[in-house]
Amino acid sequence: MTLMIDRRLLLQAGAFGLAALSTPGVAQILTARGFTHGVASGEPSAESVLLWTRYVGSRDTRLRCEVAADECFSKVVAGGDVTASAQNDSCAKIVVDGLTPGRWWYYRFVAPDGTRSDIGRTRTLPDDDVARFGVGLFSCSNMPFGYFNAYAHAAARTDLDLMVHVGDYLYEYGPGKYPTKAAPGRSVLPAHEMVTLADYRLRYASYRADPDLRRLHQLFPMIAQWDDHEFANDSWVHGAENHQPETEGDWATRKAAAERVYREWMPVSDKRYDSYQIGSLATLFRPETRITGRSEQLDIKSALAGRSDVAKALAEFRDGPWSSGDRTLMGATQEAWLDAGLSRSVKAGTRWQILAQQLVMGSLHAPSEIAEWSPAGAPDAVKAALAGLAAATKAGLPFNMDAWDGYPAARERLLRASQASESNLVVLSGDSHNAWGNNLVADGGRPAGVEFAGHAVTSPGFEGYLPSVRPNDLSKSWRATNPNLVYADTSRRGYVSLQITPDNVRGEWHYVGTIADRTTANTTSEGLGVRWGERRFTKS
Repeated sequence: MTLMIDRRLLLQAGAFGLAALSTPGVAQILTARGFTHGVASGEPSAESVLLWTRYVGSRDTRLRCEVAADECFSKVVAGGDVTASAQNDSCAKIVVDGLTPGRWWYYRFVAPDGTRSDIGRTRTLPDDDVARFGVGLFSCSNMPFGYFNAYAHAAARTDLDLMVHVGDYLYEYGPGKYPTKAAPGRSVLPAHEMVTLADYRLRYASYRADPDLRRLHQLFPMIAQWDDHEFANDSWVHGAENHQPETEGDWATRKAAAERVYREWMPVSDKRYDSYQIGSLATLFRPETRITGRSEQLDIKSALAGRSDVAKALAEFRDGPWSSGDRTLMGATQEAWLDAGLSRSVKAGTRWQILAQQLVMGSLHAPSEIAEWSPAGAPDAVKAALAGLAAATKAGLPFNMDAWDGYPAARERLLRASQASESNLVVLSGDSHNAWGNNLVADGGRPAGVEFAGHAVTSPGFEGYLPSVRPNDLSKSWRATNPNLVYADTSRRGYVSLQITPDNVRGEWHYVGTIADRTTANTTSEGLGVRWGERRFTKS
C-alpha cells in the first residue's frame, strides 16, 4: 500500500509499543517431521473442494486423503492419493469431487505408517436457493505486531460458512522494518527480508505455525487472494517499491518464487482469478489486482519535485497522469472477464454480485486539517507529507495512489459495467488497515453498490501513525470530507463478517479487545446493511 506518508516513519514518531507476548518457538519449524502444519481447505464449489496438508518425511511420501460426512469417519465417501514432495516444500494438495452440495464434510490425511493428520472440516457451496450464508473477511496479518485474535474469534463461530482472505496474509520485511521491533515471541523466520524461494517458504512455515491461523484453516474452507506483501510492498506487474534489483536481483525471478510458494502453502488452485457460485444467492468474484496487469503506481511527490507552484503542479497531475484512461489494476483481459461475469450472474437470477478483492474502492480524500495533526516532535519529512496530503485534497486528489483511487478510470469502467448489468454489487476490500463503509457511485453519482473495507488482523492503522488525534475525531473528519463514506474506524484491529440473505447483506466489523495478549475477550462489533435493489447502505 502506498501512502504519501511513510508508515514506518510515522510509527517511529508515534512511539507505538506492545506488551510482552509469547508464541510457539519458530525454531521447531526447521526440525519438524510428519504432519507439521495441520490441514486446510479452499476454493469450494457445489461438488468439490481443494484439500491441503504438509508432511515432511525422509523422501517423497504418498498420502491417502479421506473424506467423510461425520467426524468419526464411519464411512469414507471420497478422497484419493496425493504425494507430499520435497519439490513442493512437502506440501500436498488434492481436489476432491463428487460431494453433495451445501453441507459440511470432514477430512484427514493418512501417511504410509498409519499416522494421521488433524481432522479438518470443510463445506461445499449450495447449488439451489439459499436462505442465509455467512462469510468471514480478513486482511493484513503482520505477525510481529501481535496475536491473531481475529482468526481465533472467527474460528469459534457457528454462523460462518466460508472464510475469505483478501491479502497481506504475511509480510516480507526483515527485523527492524515493519514493525521496527517485533513483539516478544512473535518473531518470524527468516531473520531478514524474504527474497528467495527458500525465504518465502520459511516465512510461510512461520506464519502457519500460529495456532489460531492453523485452527481457522482446519475448521473452514477459505477463498484467498494475495495482495502486495506476499511478494513485496507496492507490487505491480514489472516491479515493487520494496524490490531493489541492484541488490535483490531480477523482479521476475522474485515474483515467480513468491507465486510458487503461495501456491505451495495455500489451499488455492493455479488460477490467478476465478468466481464461485453460492447457489442462487450470490456469485463471488476473486480478481487479481497486483501482478497480472497493474500499471505502476503514481507518485504525487515526483509530480511536485522542483515545482514552485504546487497548485498548478497538482492540477496538471490530476488532469494528466491520474485521469489517464489506459491505467489499469487488472488488465484488459481480466476487466472483460469480470464485466461478462457480472452480466452472466444477473441474467442467471443470482441475487448478489460479490467482489472480494484487495484494495479500497471507495474514493477517500484526506481531511484538509490533516496538516495540523503532526505527532509531537515529528520530523520535517512527516510534516511535509501531511501538508502534501492537505494540498492534494484541495486539488481534488485522493490520498492513496496504491488503491483504486490511483486508477479512477479503471474504477469508473468497473462500476459502470456493474450498473449496466444491474448488479447488486457488494465489494469486499482490505489493505488499508482501517475500517471503511463506502457507498460506491459512478456515472455522475448514480449508486453502483456498497463496500465493506476491512481493517487489519494486526497491522496498525491511523492510531499508529497519528497518535495525537483522538480516533473518534479522526473518523468524523474522514466522514465529513468524503460524502460517500458512511462508516469509518481508524483505531482498532479485527475482521469483518457478512450475513447474506436474498433480501439483505448485513456486514459487521468485529474489533478485538487487544492484540497484545492471546484472547478474544472484549471483542465488540458495529455494522451496516444493504437491501437488495438499493445499492446503498442502510444504517442499522
